[in-house]
Amino acid sequence: MKAFEYAMKMELDGKEFYTEQAGRMADPALRQIYEELADDEERHYRIFKAMMEGEKISPDEALRTGILATTKNVFQKLKKSGAKVGQFPRGVIEAWEKAREIEDKVEKFYREQATKVAEAGEKKIWNRIADEEHKHWVAINHVVDFVNRPNQWLEDAEWSHLDDY
Repeated sequence: MKAFEYAMKMELDGKEFYTEQAGRMADPALRQIYEELADDEERHYRIFKAMMEGEKISPDEALRTGILATTKNVFQKLKKSGAKVGQFPRGVIEAWEKAREIEDKVEKFYREQATKVAEAGEKKIWNRIADEEHKHWVAINHVVDFVNRPNQWLEDAEWSHLDDY
């Protein structure tokens, strides 16, 4: 029971964080990513709640995120629009980095829980939701690279040609 309660709390905390960040995000494309992440966390919460209450959940219910396609579409739209992407405020970069850390932590917890479960269907659900959290991590990692690009590019451009001694 405690694992379900903890998972539900993590999902609600994630949803709250993503909803809050979406409200702060001036860029509508990046806001869309936060909103989809919040929706996924809400769906995960409902799955864990149902499992805790003894309902039979199909493992297919736990594998529905479209976050990678959404993220790719956001970047394609930005590229097609020709919009100039400037430097993002430090708080924006830090929020995305925090989101990435959260997803990593949650994925590891779910994978650990999957090893503790005997019932095959439940084990599959824990692993599938962990897979979704990993997809969230991948999408967020791309966003972090994107919003941090001006900072990284300057650093890489100045030093990438030098050999380490």
